[in-house]
Amino acid sequence: MQLAAIVISLVTTVIGTALAARAAAYIYKVVRTGQSDGTRFGQPAQRVKTVATEFLGHTRMNRWGVVGVAHWFVAVGFFSLVLTLVNAFGQLFDAEFVLPVIGHWLPWNIFVELIGTLTTLGILALIVIRLLSLPSRAGRKSRFAGSIAWQAFYVEYTILGIGLCIMMLRGLEGALEGVDSYDPTYLISYPITAAFDGVAHGTLVNLVYVFAMLKICISFAWAITIGINPSMGVAWHRFLAFFNIYFKREEDGGTALGALRPMTSGGEPIDFEDPADDAVFGVSQVEHFSWKGILDFSTCTECGRCQSQCPAWNTGKPLSPKLLIMSLREHAFAKAPYLLAGGGKSMEGEEKATAEQLKDVPAAALAEAERPLVGTAEEGGVIDPDVLWSCTTCGACVEQCPVDIEHIDHIVDMRRYQVMIESSFPTEAGTMLKNLENKGNPWGMATKARLDWVKELKKETGIEVPVIGQDIDPAEVEYLYWVGCAGALEDRAKKTTKAFAELLHTAGVKFAILGKEESCTGDSARRLGNEFLFQMLGAQNVETLNAALEDAPVKRIVATCPHCFNTIANEYPQLGGHFEVIHHTQLLQHLIDEGKLIPVNPVEGLITYHDPCYLGRHNKVYSPPREIMDKVPGLRQQEMHRHKERGFCCGAGGARMWMEERIGKRINTERVDEALSLNPDIVSTACPFCLVMLSDSVNGKKNEGAAKEHLKVVDVAQLLLDSVKATPVEPEPETVQA
Repeated sequence: MQLAAIVISLVTTVIGTALAARAAAYIYKVVRTGQSDGTRFGQPAQRVKTVATEFLGHTRMNRWGVVGVAHWFVAVGFFSLVLTLVNAFGQLFDAEFVLPVIGHWLPWNIFVELIGTLTTLGILALIVIRLLSLPSRAGRKSRFAGSIAWQAFYVEYTILGIGLCIMMLRGLEGALEGVDSYDPTYLISYPITAAFDGVAHGTLVNLVYVFAMLKICISFAWAITIGINPSMGVAWHRFLAFFNIYFKREEDGGTALGALRPMTSGGEPIDFEDPADDAVFGVSQVEHFSWKGILDFSTCTECGRCQSQCPAWNTGKPLSPKLLIMSLREHAFAKAPYLLAGGGKSMEGEEKATAEQLKDVPAAALAEAERPLVGTAEEGGVIDPDVLWSCTTCGACVEQCPVDIEHIDHIVDMRRYQVMIESSFPTEAGTMLKNLENKGNPWGMATKARLDWVKELKKETGIEVPVIGQDIDPAEVEYLYWVGCAGALEDRAKKTTKAFAELLHTAGVKFAILGKEESCTGDSARRLGNEFLFQMLGAQNVETLNAALEDAPVKRIVATCPHCFNTIANEYPQLGGHFEVIHHTQLLQHLIDEGKLIPVNPVEGLITYHDPCYLGRHNKVYSPPREIMDKVPGLRQQEMHRHKERGFCCGAGGARMWMEERIGKRINTERVDEALSLNPDIVSTACPFCLVMLSDSVNGKKNEGAAKEHLKVVDVAQLLLDSVKATPVEPEPETVQA
């Protein structure tokens, strides 16, 4: 028995170690096929701290309650109990072997008992959760829909088997020691020890050999399996996740939200004024992704958290962030033999490698190399165009991913090639791009129309809004109000603009606008993929803002549109524009706190607030709008099921505002249905895009009789103005003397 156990265990160990090491080296080579990226190495100490925090704190996973706690024990147990594997090797040669130094140390034994048990219970919990949410039961609602099921179950049952072997060996160790009463050393495994009471010593020894062999063979059979399957993300993520988190985009440990990365070629930012002759615009082949992108694909554990939160997937569209990353991973590894042999195509489609270099490349890899990265099923495309254009860039996937995959960056990189090189994008978006080029706004309205709301406000209230440099000196301006295209030109959004301006006037804030000098920030153009147009609009705006605020004591800007807010604050620094930017809800909350705005008039009704993605997830501004509503008398707030970090998109982001929604349920309708389930009187938000999308859906619901006629959709600023405005006092009727 002992000899058989030793031989089987050692053979399995050698094969498993060799295959896993070979696969690890192969993964490294595949990742290296990506483009260089020198931005991933700054602040190493902070990066190490981020890895430690995210792993030990399970900062993403623990948002999911039971799942997070269970996974924490599984993850910690996997690494901290490796010495039990060493102990099992020793037990092959001596059934009573214990680790030197710590083998008889009580704290170590208690640690093994606790973590071994909790790891086993943790993996059981995860297995049950997976079984309860099988795609065969829940369909698209299952976050595991599309995941490779056998791989996930294999990994889970492997961990379960190892956990059971650890506890069985602990019980046998106690029996061999002759433990006949409760002992803290066998804190949890004592019942197993007691069950072997009276069993012959030779039998106990043979059982130790068997379970030590089982533990080793299960462990290294797993190593063999992942060695044969280098793209098995559900297994490899437990090693690759540390690297993926370490090399994440934000050096301070933040998520890859807010700004988009500058467009690069060969790892260097493209100079759009004088691009290199061999510059590659966007991503048209998997090797055009950076090495971090390919590491992202390799690390995906197929947990489906991104998929469960994705507004496109939840409304019947083909985009699942998980399936997109999985498709890119499988394609990268299938194409890898061709790339590693020196293969590759120029922008003109010419093969770079010689026939000699490619002679040993498998036919399957050569066929994979011919597939277009973006294309329909008939074209053999890796990513379907409908998948690519369904994304709203809301950031839910990036926010939820426990291994810090940067989905939005990869999607936009593919869009950039489609728009700038192939001119292949939804036709209706072309109108928006043309209007931005010619008129500086997506509606194609005349520049002078940007001041119409100023005239309307003066007519309605007598308030005059000054234009900086014309009506007011920049040195006198506390805030430059960036109105934005929607705020200046869209009728519903103009109500927010006028309300905010009136509130600033009431609070005595010195503010001004750019007027006709303002142009679109380029947010929609950039997220659609037209980086050149964004660069053009951005450079123009940065120049305008720098000139307007040159004499201002602080370059302070306030914006009512979260998309403008995000672009000016987070993306214009890439173009040399460094400004202090706040959102209008942040300023209004500050003015209330200072007592410059006092909500006094009650606004009666039940209200639910919709978090704009580019204010909430992308910029972590959640409290100010809610605090403003808290101060308004009469309002009763109730949160929708999906709110704050898990807020659901309105459907307008990622340039989707300008594209038709032809597949599945409309995203804004899904969001309004969620709001209507609370039977509110008011739906509030803090974004002009959200205001338009939610209003459209609410009006449709009213026409169907599915929503109350008095239900209104308003910006937080409008609510505050209603409460701040003094209600005219009606004179009391005179008493008539008899």
